[in-house]
Amino acid sequence: MLFRFVERKFWYFGLSALLIVPGVFFLAIGGLKPGIEFKGGTLLDTRFTNPPTTVELHDVIAAAGHPEAVIQGAEGGRMEIRTLTLTTDETVKIDAALKAKYPGNFIDDNASTVSPSFSAELVTNAFRSIVFASILIVLLIAYAFKEFGWSAFRYGIAAIIALLHDALVVLGLFAILGYFFNIEIDSLFVTAVLTIIGFSVHDTIVVFDRIRENLHLNRGEALNPVINYSIMQTLARSVITSLTVVLTLMALYLFGGYSMRTFALALVVGIVSGTYSSIFNASQIISLWQEIEDRIRHRGGRGPVGARATA
Repeated sequence: MLFRFVERKFWYFGLSALLIVPGVFFLAIGGLKPGIEFKGGTLLDTRFTNPPTTVELHDVIAAAGHPEAVIQGAEGGRMEIRTLTLTTDETVKIDAALKAKYPGNFIDDNASTVSPSFSAELVTNAFRSIVFASILIVLLIAYAFKEFGWSAFRYGIAAIIALLHDALVVLGLFAILGYFFNIEIDSLFVTAVLTIIGFSVHDTIVVFDRIRENLHLNRGEALNPVINYSIMQTLARSVITSLTVVLTLMALYLFGGYSMRTFALALVVGIVSGTYSSIFNASQIISLWQEIEDRIRHRGGRGPVGARATA
């Protein structure tokens, strides 16, 4: 039985909007919390025999002169304190406050500082990497589909829209987590987003390549049935491949340590979203594009309406 994926495209677009719009809202109101690697500052990695609550520890740090501090728990009795850039005297003052408040409980701390110039360079390089990768993806896919002429670029553009969908889902989720739980993003998060982009495009290209092969085998066939059949052929492979990756990432999230959880969670969400967008969004964008072109041709008296393959 052939499932009619394309005919329900607006249902899939609507579901994507439900996933993306709340995240975009929290992105707009500043929900995404950049870590010190992006904005500069000092990270105090403290160790306790019995770690205090984040609220109690924040009160101690605020009394020492840094109410802007963000406190997060970690494994092994550790607590991470992020503040504006501390001088040596300020670090000593906080260390003394912790020893006075938690005698016999506070073990030690390790301070690391990131300069604002380094953080600005990291943000710029991350943005350039995403833009550069997107341009190369469009050109590569257009070259692979060059036999379709200028229509080849629609495949590259559709792939970029799909990967932007995945990036927005991940960014939106972490904006929501940042707004409600003060979850910060770091350089590993950027690595995760770039990995998601690569995985999403890989999955999309598999579907697109099968569409191209079926267009050759069924010349003159309407585009929508070809897309439906191509998705059915690649569906099992896409789901199984993604599932094996997700299971590995879940193990990393659960047992890989606190510092890896943001990275692993971003990848899990991105891989699931990438599989969804490759199956339910990317090819449907191609279909919608073709249908719009057919309507324009029909109004100009140059042919019938209907998504026809352009090869």
